[in-house]
Amino acid sequence: MAMVSVKNLKKTYGKFTAVDDISFEIQKGEIFGFLGPNGAGKTSTINMMIGLSRPTAGEITVDGIDVRKQTKKAQSIMGIVPDESNLYNEMDGFNNLCFCAALYGMRKKEREAKALELLELFKLKDAGKRPFKAYSKGMRRKLTIAAALIHSPQVLFLDEPTTGIDVESSRQIREMIVDLKKQGTTVFLTTHYIEEAERICDRIAFIANGHIVALGTVPKLMGSISHGHGIHFLTDKNAESFATELETCFKGTKVTIQPDHSLVIVAEQRIPLFPVIAFFQDRGIDVFEAREIRPSLEDVFVKLTGIESSVLKKDAEKVGPK
Repeated sequence: MAMVSVKNLKKTYGKFTAVDDISFEIQKGEIFGFLGPNGAGKTSTINMMIGLSRPTAGEITVDGIDVRKQTKKAQSIMGIVPDESNLYNEMDGFNNLCFCAALYGMRKKEREAKALELLELFKLKDAGKRPFKAYSKGMRRKLTIAAALIHSPQVLFLDEPTTGIDVESSRQIREMIVDLKKQGTTVFLTTHYIEEAERICDRIAFIANGHIVALGTVPKLMGSISHGHGIHFLTDKNAESFATELETCFKGTKVTIQPDHSLVIVAEQRIPLFPVIAFFQDRGIDVFEAREIRPSLEDVFVKLTGIESSVLKKDAEKVGPK
C-alpha cells in the first residue's frame, strides 16, 4: 500500500477550478517532487493533503488514514513545513521546538532531548537560546523544518523549503531531506527550482493549470520527449566561417553558433562523430572539445508545460534571493 494516495482530487473556488481531477501515489521512503509555476495548483493541493482545506471532490489517504474523515489522526503522523514560518518570534529556538513537541503530547524529558538533538543536527545549537526573530532567513527555515520533525513524522510535507535562503543553508536542507529518505521518511516537496528536484527527487510531477501534465522518474521524464541529438564543438576558428558549409555537407542538421563562437550541431537522428571530425581536419580546423548534449529536466518541463523555466525562477525571486 502506498504511504500517500491521492485520487481524483478537485478543488474549485466558485467558477474557478484550482485543481482538476488529479491522482498520484507516493511510496514509503520516497522523495516526491511537485513542480509548477505560481497559480498552477501546488498550494491548493498541499493544503488539501495536510487537511487545511477541504477538497471539492476526491480522496486523500496517508498511511491508510482518510485525511477528510480523520484529519487529526492523519496530521499526527505528518510533519508540515509551510512556505512561511509558523514559529513564535519572541520565543527562542529551543523553546519553540519544545512547544511544538508539547502539542504532539511528548513528555518534557523526551521533548527537551529531541529539541537539543535537532538543534545539533541543523547546526543551530549556538543559536538555541536566541529569540527566533533574531535568526537569519536560512536559520529560520531550518528551525521551521526542525519543528516539523520534532515528533518523528512518517510523512514530511515541504512547501518551497529552500526559496529565499542562502546557498549553504539550501545545501544543508537538501542533505537533510536525503538523510530522512534513508531513514524511511516519505517526503512531499514543492519547489520552484527544477535543478533541486532533479538532484534529490525519486519521482516528479509537473502541474500546470490544475492538471498533472507529466509524472515519473527523471529518466522516464527525459525519455518522454523527442529532443533530437546534438554535439557541441569548440574549435580554433570562428564557427561563422564554416557553419553554412557544415549544414550543406551534413543534410538534416542545424548548426547554431554560441556566444563564445563554438557551435552546436543538432539533428533528429544520432550524429556520427568521425565524419564531422574529418570535415574539420580537411579544412585545417583544430577541435579542442566535442561533447554530446543531453536534454535537462528543465527542457522536459518547458516541452511538456509550454511554460518557460524562467517563469519558475521569477516566482522564486518574488520571495527573495536564493
